[in-house]
Amino acid sequence: MKKNQYTSKHTKLRSRPLDAPTRVILLNKPYLVLCQFSDDQGRATLADYIKEPGVYAAGRLDRDSEGLLLLTNSGPLQHCMANPSQKMPKTYWVQVEGEASDAALEQLRKGIELKDGRTQPAKVKRIPPPDVWERHPPVRFRAAIPTSWLAITLTEGKNRQVRRMTATVGLPTLRLIRAAIGPWQLAPLKPGDTLDISRDEKIETLLRQSPVRPAKHHKRPVR
Repeated sequence: MKKNQYTSKHTKLRSRPLDAPTRVILLNKPYLVLCQFSDDQGRATLADYIKEPGVYAAGRLDRDSEGLLLLTNSGPLQHCMANPSQKMPKTYWVQVEGEASDAALEQLRKGIELKDGRTQPAKVKRIPPPDVWERHPPVRFRAAIPTSWLAITLTEGKNRQVRRMTATVGLPTLRLIRAAIGPWQLAPLKPGDTLDISRDEKIETLLRQSPVRPAKHHKRPVR
């Protein structure tokens, strides 16, 4: 595997210059890509798609999940995106095994008791199969069992939360695609595509609302 400037045997620091402007990038993370910039096992990482120095993922997306990921060099913006107290909604398209009953959907909406606590109320609805790319490798289906597609919107981010929620109501997740983060949508990005939204007015609005302020750096006086 050919290494690039961001990968090495050991993790390298991807530092942000003190005077660097705020950078915000959307990525459609492909399936089986790690949500980090290096890996000692040679697996695909964000470094294969993101060449902008100093940006990090605001929140995570599991290796076996696909879809929208936001990366930034702004600490306050990362806080807005990843901190549950900010309640930034994230919408997922979820293909599950089995027919999703009204009772199962209502359970998901009200909250599911997991080992690490009860989930917050969620928006859940059935959707037609979305017009998305074929996954490689493809999803493994069982011919005798139908599948359903759901749109699930959460404002929190427990570890593998969507998969655990659907499994609890008897609907194992087969495929999971993050379709939206707050006001930003996955379309029209294809797997591996990026979009620079650094100048989006919504970024400035979020930064003004963030309780975290950028650190002030004072110049050392000349002696």
